Amino acid sequence: MASTRLLWLLVIFCCGSVSSNRNRMFIGHEDPENSNQVVVDEEVSATLKSSLTTVFFPIVYIIIFTVGLPANGMAIWVFLFRTKKKHPSSIYMANLALADLLFVIWIPLKIHYHINGNNWIYGEPLCKVLVSFFYGNMYCSILFITCLSVQRYWVVAHPLSQQRKNNKIAIGVSVAIWAFIWVTTTPLYLYDHTTKLKDPNVTTCHDVTVIRDLENPFESIRLPFIYFIMMGTVVFLIPCIVIIVAYAMLLKALGTSMEESTASKNRQKVVVLIGIVLVTFLVCFIPSNIMLLVHYGLQKNSIGNHGYNVYISTLCLASLNSCLDPFIYYFVSEDFRNHVKNTLLCRSSRAVEQMRVSFSSMKYSKKSKAYVSDVGTTQSSTC
Repeated sequence: MASTRLLWLLVIFCCGSVSSNRNRMFIGHEDPENSNQVVVDEEVSATLKSSLTTVFFPIVYIIIFTVGLPANGMAIWVFLFRTKKKHPSSIYMANLALADLLFVIWIPLKIHYHINGNNWIYGEPLCKVLVSFFYGNMYCSILFITCLSVQRYWVVAHPLSQQRKNNKIAIGVSVAIWAFIWVTTTPLYLYDHTTKLKDPNVTTCHDVTVIRDLENPFESIRLPFIYFIMMGTVVFLIPCIVIIVAYAMLLKALGTSMEESTASKNRQKVVVLIGIVLVTFLVCFIPSNIMLLVHYGLQKNSIGNHGYNVYISTLCLASLNSCLDPFIYYFVSEDFRNHVKNTLLCRSSRAVEQMRVSFSSMKYSKKSKAYVSDVGTTQSSTC
């Protein structure tokens, strides 16, 4: 209930901030003297020259790249090569890490774009690739986090379900999600994202919308408007509802189906997981998806969007999910935590298994303060 109220307050705030200035739009129109250039108003020009886009955004993207690349790379390494016993959660988490990694590797282009004064020098095709990977990562993350949430409930509610069957279902669902994302990102390649501006003299990438006919602006944004309305409803709103229901049922199942000590321990882990997912949605997904709908809705009705700074800031913050997702892996899976620790300590899988078997066959002696094996051989307790 609290999250629903917060969502509505955010919608009201965003709509109020952008509808109070009906005569301004963060859009451009063709220069009458040169059809190859686009004219924007002073507010747009100031924003593109401001420290928000040329300093703050690059800093955020550098942090995302610095943290997201090694974190997700290690996550994929652990899931593929260190986790021997695969389960549905590890399958979903591996796919989530892959989605994040596929986006993070393109971030250096985004960093250079903003540092270069929001001037895109890599051409229209690479701009389309960057945009498609950005939205593909966002919607992929939402769907796989939804799968993880449902899977956590299923494990608690049906602890005796067949592991092999569940793995096959998880693989099938993952393949279906990738196919869905591949199909739904195709429309992003069907229209241009780069715009050559007159002042400032830069070429923007997915920052300025060109309106060909100011009397009928919808014709210029028909495709992106329909696309983001559909994705915001199908791939954002519905998964949000599923996640809320899944975690509510999970907390209820933990309170009724387990012993008190076990339930308390598991409930604490679930609360931490819910907190991480909630932060991810509040910071990354909810603001960006709401502002996408508000932004294109205002352009469709030729209403001024004075809150475009908020809009582009939420899209920047949406990229932070590539850094927050590894925390989900860390708190969801105890095996993942152990494998990461052993990987950082450069322990091989064989060495870890030998240590486990060795310590399980020894007893601790208070007198000698050491582990003593069944055959009487004394060994040090340090690794």
